[in-house]
Amino acid sequence: MSAADNDGGRSPVELHRELEAIWRNPGGLGRLTVVNHSVIGIRFMIAGAIFFVIGGVLAMLIRAQLATSDNAFVGHEAYNQIFTMHGTVMMFLFAIPMIEGVALYLLPKVLGARDLAFPRLSAFGFLCLVFGGSIVVGSMLFGLAPDSGWFMYTPLSSREFTPGINADIWLIGITFVEVSAVAIGIELVVTILKIRTAGMALHRMPLFAWAMLVTAFMIVLGFPPLILGAIMLEVERAFDWPFFIADRGGDALLWQHLFWLFGHPEVYIIFLPATGLVSLMIPTFARHPFVGYTAVVVALIATGFISFALWVHHMYVVGIPYLALVFFSAASMLVAIPTAVQFFAWIATLWAGRPYMGLPMLYLFGFLFTFVFGGLTGVMLALVPFDWQVHDTHFVVAHLHYVLVGGFVFPLLAAAYYWLPLISGRNPNPRLGHLAFWLIFIGFHVTFFIMHFTGLMGMPRRVYTYHPAFGWDLFNLISSIGGFVMSAGFALFFIDIILQTLHGRRARRNPWGAGTLEWGMSLPPKLYNFASLPEVSGRDPLWDRPELAAEMAGGHHYLGIPRNNWQETLGVDAVTGRPDQIIILPGPSWYPFLGAAALLVFFFSFLVQLYPLAIAGAAAATVIFMLWGWANGLKVDQSALPAGHGKHLLPHPAVSDPPGWWGTCITFVADGTLFACLLFGYFFLWAVAPGWPPPSFIDPDPLIPAIAVTALIAGAFTAHRAVHANAASGPGAAIPWQIAGLLAGLVACGAYIAIPLYAIAPPTTHAYHATVALMAIYGAFHAGVAALLSLHSGLRCAAGYVSPQRSLDLRVARLWWGYTAAIGAIIVLALYAIPAVAT
Repeated sequence: MSAADNDGGRSPVELHRELEAIWRNPGGLGRLTVVNHSVIGIRFMIAGAIFFVIGGVLAMLIRAQLATSDNAFVGHEAYNQIFTMHGTVMMFLFAIPMIEGVALYLLPKVLGARDLAFPRLSAFGFLCLVFGGSIVVGSMLFGLAPDSGWFMYTPLSSREFTPGINADIWLIGITFVEVSAVAIGIELVVTILKIRTAGMALHRMPLFAWAMLVTAFMIVLGFPPLILGAIMLEVERAFDWPFFIADRGGDALLWQHLFWLFGHPEVYIIFLPATGLVSLMIPTFARHPFVGYTAVVVALIATGFISFALWVHHMYVVGIPYLALVFFSAASMLVAIPTAVQFFAWIATLWAGRPYMGLPMLYLFGFLFTFVFGGLTGVMLALVPFDWQVHDTHFVVAHLHYVLVGGFVFPLLAAAYYWLPLISGRNPNPRLGHLAFWLIFIGFHVTFFIMHFTGLMGMPRRVYTYHPAFGWDLFNLISSIGGFVMSAGFALFFIDIILQTLHGRRARRNPWGAGTLEWGMSLPPKLYNFASLPEVSGRDPLWDRPELAAEMAGGHHYLGIPRNNWQETLGVDAVTGRPDQIIILPGPSWYPFLGAAALLVFFFSFLVQLYPLAIAGAAAATVIFMLWGWANGLKVDQSALPAGHGKHLLPHPAVSDPPGWWGTCITFVADGTLFACLLFGYFFLWAVAPGWPPPSFIDPDPLIPAIAVTALIAGAFTAHRAVHANAASGPGAAIPWQIAGLLAGLVACGAYIAIPLYAIAPPTTHAYHATVALMAIYGAFHAGVAALLSLHSGLRCAAGYVSPQRSLDLRVARLWWGYTAAIGAIIVLALYAIPAVAT
């Protein structure tokens, strides 16, 4: 140990006392300001569990209604709301938030870090989830719940066929929730790439981290299509812009493409994290290092790639060309190969070790059996002729539940028992856990195995009743009985978890004898996780060095000296895991709550058509986010600080690639995906939709596009010059360039706004004009943000937050301006060149 590892005069007790004072969370109303990853992760998981219970109650209402033919338990209107809300709650409010909560809680611990890259962003994401989910779930109390299916197909969900606000509640509430999901996706990507302990190169990361890295990228790429689709459908419903109305040049199939571009990857967004959890647990119970690590990493990445080539798997019956059907059918079967690689790796690990049957392993065997069955029916549905026969029947419902419950819920239940000692400091009692497992396992298979046969007998999904002559009564009654048995098992599971958390036996450190870092801390862990951060040389650090936990607790490794009241963790090279910066993390803050509350005002006001109040909410959110950014950084240049093991590292505001730079780049990935989908929609309507070409095109006068492109190029140039001026002469020299950038952004924004106002017919007349207007608004929004970033960075220069060493603000503005100029030029080319070619 070097002198920099720990102060020679500081005992471990004093070290922990200092860290606890630095990382302490406030009480009372101050709890709304908490940003620590352990607290936010647990809040996500509790919210997900509550939504799961709500979705489960709705499922039991469905089974009660379908238990017998000609049942009058609920009417068709209520049933439509119930089954829509069941799917919506389970897919959007339970599955994704639950796995995000698990990741937020576990990832820093398994990566050997003290917190996430952007703690305030995760707190903001949680509040967006709660506010958006409350809008959706609360609608049931007023009889206004969405009733067009959790997939919200057009034209059923259009204003003509769903005239109330039921569909608007889904579109606005789920968009709010998707903001949360994308925020957490960005958080996870940057955390996994940059916030790890020393020596944890990519090839040493736990497989759960690999699974979450792939999943987080899939969230960043997969959720924007649904966000765009929801915006387009809500704008159609609110302002009559006919994106999906065939009579005016729209196409209902565009919604299906946008929805399933999100929808099928979401299956793997749910499944892959569960496989990562399985890959953490199985080596522990096999008492053997994981077999096939590299193959599983490749399989995870391959699954992520292939999942985006499967969305038409859900659209075989809509009239897709035969060649496309062949491609998507083959891709749907191909995805089974990387999944099989993971299964064989798990089996090989168990075979190579000396397995013992702890309670979590019982649930893992339930997962292995159930998901394999679901995967087999998935291959059946990948075959086009078979899918044509069972499409929209209960066979598909059964397959979906075998995949999601088998592939996600069973691993999640295993994980709950496995990590219960870590979260609560208490050991699980196997008695109730075993009983709960058998009730869930038997009840599930009784419910959904028999449902395959009702589907093969022709029972369609989404019907609230059926005639006794069809002969489905017995099968449905058996399924309903199984559903209530399964519900009893879940109730027993929740009771067991609560009882064990409150009254279970105290757990010793690392009760399972695992090899990963999360078990090298006290139980339950402190808010700072580790008193010092180790340097690892293998994938199972606690097996490699049994004394490592005591060394970390004694402060004998990195960042073992608290200083300046800073909450610190290590930043590392993304590939090698070599420490390259000290991340100074933010403490409790009101900005996440205030930002989410302002967005709540915006979304809810838009829902009830109070548009001036919605504008006020958007303006308030903009000011809050700018103040949020203002609170970052340092006002004084820093020299390299002692980090431990003889190394000296700069704090992150002084390095070239801090987390904020990475976060900006990943934000461009999400935003670029949304833009690509917008272009896809534009060209799809040109190529496929009826009623094209439109009655009129955009005014070909080059003045407006010339002003827009010139202003964007000028803005990008000023942002580039500001960075160089700061590096050469200091922040004062950058301020004039930032003022010029502000003006350029305002001019470009005005030019894009002029397009729907003066260059096209009203957007209500034809889908072409609506799409052109939407693309122009997209360009105006980005130019406006570029102007605000120029203003913000210029003010930060004047306030002393920027220097030649601390230049992140200017470099982020340059990145945004470059991106905005690129997409702005593409917008102008698409809007003006395509009509010229077409005419």
